[in-house]
Amino acid sequence: MNIEELYRTYFDIVYRYIRSISQDGSLAEEVTQETFFKALEKIDQFRGDCDVRVWLCQIAKNTLYDHLKKQKKQLLGDERLEEAESADGELLEEKLAQRSQAMEIHKVLHRLSEPYKEVFSLRTFGELTFREIGMLFGKSENWARVTYYRARVKIREELEQ
Repeated sequence: MNIEELYRTYFDIVYRYIRSISQDGSLAEEVTQETFFKALEKIDQFRGDCDVRVWLCQIAKNTLYDHLKKQKKQLLGDERLEEAESADGELLEEKLAQRSQAMEIHKVLHRLSEPYKEVFSLRTFGELTFREIGMLFGKSENWARVTYYRARVKIREELEQ
């Protein structure tokens, strides 16, 4: 399979995967484009140990993380600016409380083992159906449903502790 076929076949899957993680369409588009550029450079390193979709999504996830690391300093600067511009103390406290709660959920999610973490992220933060998640992992739709349900239970249990 050449890179053009890979691109046509898997662009949508990789884009939706990154969109589900980042919640940012333009960032997902940029990362997806860069993913296929990197895949082209590394195609000779693909050993076939896993499904091509998994390989591409791993490249995409690493590309997203690299991008976010580069943006970290800028985001920290933007947060401080937002706090300084906020005249209403309650609004700022609300935002901080929501961030704190979301951060707790993300911490629990981060500690989940695979495939629970990825299935939960794809379903909750993304637009992927159970069928699409199953296809991405080379499993059934039912497997994706059960894995998602188990991830939810694990997250709930962790948050209740």
